[in-house]
Amino acid sequence: MTVLALEFSSDRRSVALVRDGQLLAEAVHEVTRSTPVFALIADVLERSRVAREAVECVAVGIGPGSYTGVRLAISVAQGWQLATGARVASINSFDSLAQAAATAGLGRVLLAVDAQRQEFAVAYAEGGQLVPPIRLAPLAELKAHLAAGGVVAGPEIPRLLGGGLELFPCAVTTAQLAESRAEFVPAETLAPVYLREAAFVKAPPPRVV
Repeated sequence: MTVLALEFSSDRRSVALVRDGQLLAEAVHEVTRSTPVFALIADVLERSRVAREAVECVAVGIGPGSYTGVRLAISVAQGWQLATGARVASINSFDSLAQAAATAGLGRVLLAVDAQRQEFAVAYAEGGQLVPPIRLAPLAELKAHLAAGGVVAGPEIPRLLGGGLELFPCAVTTAQLAESRAEFVPAETLAPVYLREAAFVKAPPPRVV
């Protein structure tokens, strides 16, 4: 199966094209203020000599992580399925991080992604497997875990905690996970993993002047 994968949940955004588990091409972008998503896709397709119509599946990293980045990847997948009928796979970005931790030779590790407001999305991983649940944890808890000798890893973690390991989810792993699971979803059902309850304040009705 030929899989186009988008992993935009961190500041290291990547696009990859994988066929039957083998990487054909990967493109990485690290300036997230403006992500040239279609240029990245065109780059991997051109280097792989694969036509857009040959993409059988679009795999999307759905976070937790950058809400804007994940929504961008989701919108591309939705448009791609609408235009071509390609299948879509939804991959939790922490599953990709768990694989990265195993590749780095880490044992039991606390994966962490900045969730803003001095909080982090966290979950344990061991042997390439995520140990649910994913939950929110305060900054103080992660620093205490480091001080006690624990391992914390994730995007920008050394900068944010003053210690720990830098680790990013990547599109290559996202594609390979999508192939191994072969669990597809309607693109319109894709949604970012968001751990906070949405809170909306309804605007008052307009006044008649």
